[in-house]
Amino acid sequence: MKRTMFTRLTAMALVATAILYPDVAASQAMLACAKRVDLVGFLSDHLSEKLSAVGKINPDTVVEIYAAESGNWTLMISDVSGRSCIILTGESWESIPVFPGQKA
Repeated sequence: MKRTMFTRLTAMALVATAILYPDVAASQAMLACAKRVDLVGFLSDHLSEKLSAVGKINPDTVVEIYAAESGNWTLMISDVSGRSCIILTGESWESIPVFPGQKA
């Protein structure tokens, strides 16, 4: 339930960004695709980004968000063949904790 809501919010934010800031979305539209293991290794080794969130788009595709303590983040889509593409990158990522007893 929490992941579904997060995935929907992320998708809505991406669509809103593309509509409100088309120049930014167009400038970031260049995809970087490679084997998932290679991209994950690069994000970890060079950017100190770790898996922060994951959501299922369809039975064959997942969206993953990698974030670093510095605030840098990367949105990546991976398919069942092991191919992944970096869709967006950004700064100022903040994870919001859910406190015990709080409903998400």
